[in-house]
Amino acid sequence: MNTASPEFISGPRHDDVALAKPRLRIGRWVANALVAIVTLQVVWFLATNPRFEWGVVAEFLTAKAVLHGLGISILLTFFGMTFGTVLGTLLALMKLGRFATGRAVAGFYTWLFRGTPLLIQLLFWYNLAYLIPRIGIPFGPDWDTNELITPFIAAVLGLALNEAAYMAEIMRAGILSVDSGQQDAARALGFTPLRSFWRVVFPQAMRMVLPPAGSQVIGMLKGTSLVSVIAITDLLFSVQTIYNRNFKVVPLLLVAMVWYLFVFSLLSLFQRRMEAHFSRGHAVQAAEPATDKEAP
Repeated sequence: MNTASPEFISGPRHDDVALAKPRLRIGRWVANALVAIVTLQVVWFLATNPRFEWGVVAEFLTAKAVLHGLGISILLTFFGMTFGTVLGTLLALMKLGRFATGRAVAGFYTWLFRGTPLLIQLLFWYNLAYLIPRIGIPFGPDWDTNELITPFIAAVLGLALNEAAYMAEIMRAGILSVDSGQQDAARALGFTPLRSFWRVVFPQAMRMVLPPAGSQVIGMLKGTSLVSVIAITDLLFSVQTIYNRNFKVVPLLLVAMVWYLFVFSLLSLFQRRMEAHFSRGHAVQAAEPATDKEAP
């Protein structure tokens, strides 16, 4: 026979829960205090150290040369990611295709461009005229390679072809994340393979593609700083040119950091908006707690 009291069986009463006090977490308070102290020290160091020369930073933050370099960096990021994503998608489809030759070509491409540093690839395209002095059409006109492959074109080629190798793997993983039954259902409805991919597979794959692709865009923006070695007047090259004249190295580097962080913040905001857009209809709804019915 069960002799336990009804209160013990049913658990604590509501008034007991209301009177319960939260547990004092000393470790959390200590950690918060340490973080606050370190943050204040960093802010104090940045604000009181005259060597940062914040007046110089403010002076050159909107300088014409700096804004021009920022525009070049944004253009390189846009063209590099656009062409890299398109080519990467084609490579992903080749890897997932039935033709062994296509899979081999796509595999060799990703092996080559992922296995060599981006800086070497940029220098290679910049010096392409050493291997091919003139580029032309068979039985047609030809052009001087240095005139056709300008430093800007060489930078776009290097960034886009390198990015395509990484986007190929990202797109392949995204496509594989879509249930194969979705494609079977699309074919049963009479969709062509292209329409099936564009209307059914691609939107669902984007939920998996967007987070790593967003990181690639941010990495591309920072990677554009490498093009300064081939005489492209990007943001870093512009501030280097200025501090080589006035010897204000640290303040000019801070100018570049401020602009990189600003564009990074905008890209992060855009990425979150895109992820929310493609995740519509796939959010897991939390089950509502069942209400207890009082016994008669």
